[in-house]
Amino acid sequence: MERSQKEAVVGSVRQKFERMSSAVFLDFKGMNVEAVTKLRDEFRKSGVEYRVVKNSLVRHAVKEHPWANTLAKSLTGMTGVAWSYEDPSAAAKVVKAFRKDNQKLQIKAGLIEGQILSGDAVETQLATMPGKDELRATLLATLQAPLQQFVQQLNAPLQNFAYLLKAKEDAAGTSA
Repeated sequence: MERSQKEAVVGSVRQKFERMSSAVFLDFKGMNVEAVTKLRDEFRKSGVEYRVVKNSLVRHAVKEHPWANTLAKSLTGMTGVAWSYEDPSAAAKVVKAFRKDNQKLQIKAGLIEGQILSGDAVETQLATMPGKDELRATLLATLQAPLQQFVQQLNAPLQNFAYLLKAKEDAAGTSA
């Protein structure tokens, strides 16, 4: 690869790290082409960008970040990088689901908010984080709860009045 090509790749990788909400670093050694293609398809469906990048180019692209030295320890052997842009847990969820059927895929590390995560932490913490839609649903439920209680409070006097009338009717029917 010529120097100009390397600089272009480094610039592209640097932009991906600037835009991402999280990244997962993978070791795909021992996987066949069919499995890697399936993994790429799963990433694509989830809105995750996946690319195999030389470790030296990744190191060069992230060298300005304070976490670069910590990440460099994980950049050995074959490395694939999965960048999540919208949902921070998207890549980790895809990897966790994929690893159920294919143990050859190994997680080297994860990156979220400038924090480097171990492979185990990616699978146990990042992959179990609620997704964007789940968080929206929770927020909506939280916002609706006070309104539902308010409506119930408004209906309570009418409901109590109906119970009172029913009790009077029952009392009048039994005394007659």
